[in-house]
Formats: sequence, C-alpha cells, structure tokens
Amino acid sequence: MKGKESFEENLKAVDEIIGSLESGELSLDDSIKAYEKAMKLLKSSSDILNEAEGKVLKVIESKSGEIELEEV
Repeated sequence: MKGKESFEENLKAVDEIIGSLESGELSLDDSIKAYEKAMKLLKSSSDILNEAEGKVLKVIESKSGEIELEEV
C-alpha cells in the first residue's frame, strides 16, 4: 500500500498495544508512547477506510446524462 501499513496490520498492531497496556507492565511514559502510537494507527486505519469507501462508490452516467452515485 504505497509504503503504508495495511488496515489489517494496523488493527493487529493496535491489538498488541492494547494487550501491553492492559498488562500493566509498562511505565507511565511507555504507556503514553504506546497510546500515541495506537491513536496514529487508528487514524491511519480511518483514512484507509475512507479511501476504500470512495472506491466503492462509482460514478455512473445515466441515460439522461445525469451523474449518479451507486454503491457497488
């Protein structure tokens, strides 16, 4: 994906971060860093979903020449 992580890879990384946060073994500083990383991954995942949604909607020209959006 153009050097970006995939949606699935992002979710797996977030899941691992959640596990480490829940373990209680991280210092406060490391917990904050892990949280920041997870939030960046979630933002990236949201961007990926929005891009995919845009691809799902395709532009169709109807017989009357009007432009319509159709979900695929």
